[in-house]
Amino acid sequence: MAPRFEVLGRFNRARAARLTLPHFTCQTPLFMPVGTQGTIKGLTTDQLDTIGCQIILGNTYHLELRPGSQLIDDLGGLHKFMNWKRALLTDSGGFQMVSLLHLADITEEGVTFQSPVDGKPMLLTPEESIHIQNNIGADIIMALDDVVKTTITGPRIEEAMYRTLRWIDRCISAHKKPDVQNLFGIVQGGLDPVLRDICVRGLVERNLPGYAIGGLAGGEDKDSFWRVVAQCTAGLPEDKPRYVMGVGYPLDIVVCSALGADMYDCVYPTRTARFGTALVPEGVLKLKQNAMATDERPIDPSCSCMVCKNYTRAYLHCLVTKDPMGSQLLSYHNLSFMMRLSRDLHMSILEGRFPEFVRGFLRVQVCLVLSSVTHIRNHTCLK
Repeated sequence: MAPRFEVLGRFNRARAARLTLPHFTCQTPLFMPVGTQGTIKGLTTDQLDTIGCQIILGNTYHLELRPGSQLIDDLGGLHKFMNWKRALLTDSGGFQMVSLLHLADITEEGVTFQSPVDGKPMLLTPEESIHIQNNIGADIIMALDDVVKTTITGPRIEEAMYRTLRWIDRCISAHKKPDVQNLFGIVQGGLDPVLRDICVRGLVERNLPGYAIGGLAGGEDKDSFWRVVAQCTAGLPEDKPRYVMGVGYPLDIVVCSALGADMYDCVYPTRTARFGTALVPEGVLKLKQNAMATDERPIDPSCSCMVCKNYTRAYLHCLVTKDPMGSQLLSYHNLSFMMRLSRDLHMSILEGRFPEFVRGFLRVQVCLVLSSVTHIRNHTCLK
């Protein structure tokens, strides 16, 4: 089924919407935790359901390496394999062109990776990426794009953008399940506004079920990052979901939502949990610090998650980085925080109090960069 995207409320460019997918009806803005190999480390699918997770992201490249997409398909698809009844999204494997660049060789045909598991070469073409994702069975699948870091300059950026447009047509042709899986295209073009515009127009001409903004959150300055998001969301269709890839900092999600984006993913909430850091309204709480050793308060007194209801900072201080349960409890809390942020964004837009919500959010952020306030005002008329 094609996704149904219904905008329920707006404040200038920000929108609250209902996204209906084959396995679940979601509310946006929404954050998607990353389950690289079909699991969020340390958490069960029942726990993810309890905290309100709507979509989990799986990694095409890693799932193909282990356990293999054919096995997943033979066993009923990734939903059944991991016991997840809500929605799934799989990336295309394109990000590994950056994260595993030392193992990758990129040509017009596709990208050849040297497997980090056994050293064997693996050719990932647009057609193969879609075939793997068709086997996995996610509600949303991503086109294979040519990804380069935004900090790179010169002709490589232009080459990657035009190759991304050529590859989208190969992905569309290879897609065998358009009735049950929704193919999103990815806007590339680095920090060059002309290249971004060309890519946006080219993808919109293909009339895809949804669109992602890729190639960001790779080391560029915040103002450039937000400028590209503002430019791309302005050019993408009003009636289709917009997904900013690789974004997980709460401040970035609030700003991007104000700029008209709907969906986000990142490993940040769970990865930072494994290093003993909790997300709180003021920013972050580092539970490894000695000051936590005798602190009887919960991580966040305003949070109603299971961890904040039952455990003190002192207890968590004893566990973090020493016992697996510490990272599990912090991962649970951090994802609860992100789900609550998503719900608060959605409801504040619906209830006509989005400006008040954003001001309140920014007011308590202890490490807030002044330019973020200026950028939101400039692009959303938030006054």
